Amino acid sequence: MKGIKMILFFLTFFLVYVLVNYYIYLRGWQAIKGVDVSALKIVFISAFVFFNFSYFIARMTGKFLRSALTDFLAFTGGMWFAGMLYFMLFIIGFDIIRLIGNGFGLFPEAIKNNWLNVKLYSFIGTLFIVTTIITVGYLNANMLKVKHLSLDIQKPANGYKELNVAVATDIHLGHVIDRSFLQEIIDSINHLMPDLVLFPGDIVDEELYPVVHKDLGVLFTQLKPRLGIYAVTGNHEYIGGAEEAVKYLSQFGIKFIRDSVVKIDESFYIAGREDLMMNTFSGKKRKPLKDILANQADGLPVILMDHQPVSLAETVENNINLQISGHTHHGQMWPLHLVTERVFKLSWGYKKIGNSHFYVSSGAGTWGPRVRLGNHPEIVSVKLRFI
Repeated sequence: MKGIKMILFFLTFFLVYVLVNYYIYLRGWQAIKGVDVSALKIVFISAFVFFNFSYFIARMTGKFLRSALTDFLAFTGGMWFAGMLYFMLFIIGFDIIRLIGNGFGLFPEAIKNNWLNVKLYSFIGTLFIVTTIITVGYLNANMLKVKHLSLDIQKPANGYKELNVAVATDIHLGHVIDRSFLQEIIDSINHLMPDLVLFPGDIVDEELYPVVHKDLGVLFTQLKPRLGIYAVTGNHEYIGGAEEAVKYLSQFGIKFIRDSVVKIDESFYIAGREDLMMNTFSGKKRKPLKDILANQADGLPVILMDHQPVSLAETVENNINLQISGHTHHGQMWPLHLVTERVFKLSWGYKKIGNSHFYVSSGAGTWGPRVRLGNHPEIVSVKLRFI
């Protein structure tokens, strides 16, 4: 059953990928086929093939090729995912305009008589606009910000009046998110001087090999919060192999909480849930939250890390004081936030339901394209006041 689910997961991804790219290729070829310049057509085909396959080549050959080459292939292939999105949006827009224009006879004769040139100039204009959009998104994805949040917890914490917590979700270390950006994340966290550091999943981006090869884990030893560093698994840990990722990262002072609870300084609890993808990739089901909290009966505050913000009602029912999640990236690229806002009750930001506080982070890193539009990468600084 585990193997079947994994096969179906990847087959669905590749089917969508192939169909979208075929449609983009078809429309692009139709736009330039009237041009009597064979070199342009060769460049178009070559570039299309390169961008389509470079990400997958990087994934398959990462252990054999030089790191700089696989990083380049993964980066360019990832950027193509952004290109796919925006090329498709423009193509669909053009197709709608064309259907309406032809159906109602809205196009002037100048357009009708020069249709080949219209398609070519539309192709050139779209290429320029999409390249500009992706460039802006790339610059934005590298502008790490700090979100400050102050919350009152209506429970005493055995003498604690305040607690400073730093949170970094969805770093996605690997070929694209590398040493320099991780160092920026580490420096930003240290600047906040937190009591506690939390990583609510997707620290690594599926493949562990580039993280180990570049010795990225050692940077986490620069973090020195007095109450420790804690993490939970995310879906990308499971896609790439959760046990190996947890084993590697645990060497550098990160303590993983896996469907369990840790009592901190006899004053509050941190609970951690396994990611929902545990069932798909390991064949095991994560524990219900009530079972995780079964032995927590002394009334102390509870902070919960759950990578995907999908079980908010369960959190409220179990009187969790604060849940911190990530996963959504708030769509990462506009207008995909419209999808995450429909899938998740909270796609990005703060919400209070009953007596439970929730914060869903847009994440520090990116998956696939190093592009963010409509949101920004963030570290979250949470000041908790126990009253």
